Amino acid sequence: MDKLIITGGTPLKGEVTISGAKNAAIAILPATLLIKGVCTIENLPNISDVKISCKILEELGAKIEWLDTNTIRIDTTNITSTHAPLDLTRKFRASYYLIGSLLGRSKSVEVGLPGGCNLGPRPIDQHIKGFEALGAKVEVAQGKIQAKAKKLIGNSIYLDVVSVGATINVMLSAVLAEGTTTIDNAAKEPHVVDVANFLNTMGADIRGAGTDVIKINGVKELHGNATYSVVPDQIEAGTFMLAAVASRGDITIKNCITKHLECVTAKILEIGAHVEDIDGDTIRVWCNKRPNKATIKTAPYPGFPTDLQPQIGVVLSTAKGTSIINESIWDSRFQYTAELNKMGANITATGKSAVFEGVDELSAAPVYSTDLRAGAALIIAGIMARGKTEVYNLQHIDRGYENIENKFRNLGAKIERVSE
Repeated sequence: MDKLIITGGTPLKGEVTISGAKNAAIAILPATLLIKGVCTIENLPNISDVKISCKILEELGAKIEWLDTNTIRIDTTNITSTHAPLDLTRKFRASYYLIGSLLGRSKSVEVGLPGGCNLGPRPIDQHIKGFEALGAKVEVAQGKIQAKAKKLIGNSIYLDVVSVGATINVMLSAVLAEGTTTIDNAAKEPHVVDVANFLNTMGADIRGAGTDVIKINGVKELHGNATYSVVPDQIEAGTFMLAAVASRGDITIKNCITKHLECVTAKILEIGAHVEDIDGDTIRVWCNKRPNKATIKTAPYPGFPTDLQPQIGVVLSTAKGTSIINESIWDSRFQYTAELNKMGANITATGKSAVFEGVDELSAAPVYSTDLRAGAALIIAGIMARGKTEVYNLQHIDRGYENIENKFRNLGAKIERVSE
């Protein structure tokens, strides 16, 4: 078992380059199943979720060639199976995108129920509602999801809740359907837009991505023979922005889209730190004092992302006064607060709210990552804390951050990965 050993107390300083977006990559890879041909994908984050996605695609018959650490050429001309292996799909949440892609391509799919971080109930009822509206019959039984259709016909679909997963999955299943599909109350996150841009590059006709109404005009086929670069990771960029504030450091963050970070920027300015948008794809964040208190409420994009809630929670753990975070997306997002309390924080979490009574400093302790973003938050906490912190359960962190300890080390953090 691996662990990270972090000796805290060093302000982070320097430059960091952001990798491709995890949440876009793990939807774009299944989307390649809609292409009967070859495409090249650049700026893929080299993380475990991407590697598992590629392994699943190879099991289904795709041929994948790694051109370099972050670029693949993928040939999905001859897909030999529509049954995704249960032992792989249960390892991460986004395996449900295989349903939309294989349903769109082959009109038949069987996928094991998806896994991923334990953040409470994460129903896929809106996904199923969309598939059925297009003409599919869906059954969920014995740990599997089966969907079949004689043909898929475009329809108007209203999502009862704003769901990134359902928006993308309906988009995937509708690309090759007959006629026009309209998704109302669609999610607007940057990775929704990125998946639509990828599909359009390959010959799809999707309009309105990034707004709450998306229209998909069905096409007969996607042509492939194109190259696409994954959008920079908004959440990784936000993680390093908050790490700069937490450590009282000064970080320049390159290869990001600063417009995607406006909600984070606003909160960083509110708590008394500094942000400079250098040129639209580079942002500098610095802080030389204890941050002020704040109230945070997570919300779908363009609101404050739930995936940055633990990271800003670490910042608020040592802020002046009493801060409050209201979590509107996931039921169990506050599991990390128990680990921060081991480090001397004073946090009371109840249901979907948490009260942070700011303390002067955190002190080192052995802590356990409960999910991907909690893991990133605990690394930041270790960098802030007095003494030597050990962070366990790194498999969660490796799902979504590429070379995270190396990136922090290059900013001056005293951090090493050790195998026990």
